[in-house]
Amino acid sequence: MNLLLVMLGGALGSALRYSLGGWIQAVAGPGFPWSTFLVNITGSFLIGLVLRFSLEGAISPEARLFLAVGLLGGYTTFSTFSWETLTLVQNGEWFKAFWYAAGSMALGFSAVFAAYRLAGRLMP
Repeated sequence: MNLLLVMLGGALGSALRYSLGGWIQAVAGPGFPWSTFLVNITGSFLIGLVLRFSLEGAISPEARLFLAVGLLGGYTTFSTFSWETLTLVQNGEWFKAFWYAAGSMALGFSAVFAAYRLAGRLMP
């Protein structure tokens, strides 16, 4: 049942990201990736709400799976990254939080850059 909740939420979150992202970019126009930027920020805000409500017992574990892991996981994984960074900070692990955030950004960018270059070399 848990897997079904995550799958259903993920499908809805992905569809929402696609629809909302297309609309945002059409309104904002080219020049800056506003759709991804706004999806990441709103997803981070929403996961903060959902997980706090979950920690306080205001929503069920099943609702947490559907909303946080499924819906928001499909909407943006950046929200999970933001939550995990906040958790490290709240646990007083500032050093780990800094390196997790900085490392994720630097290595994530490096990985996409390297993969892009590699794919270019592999194609005829």
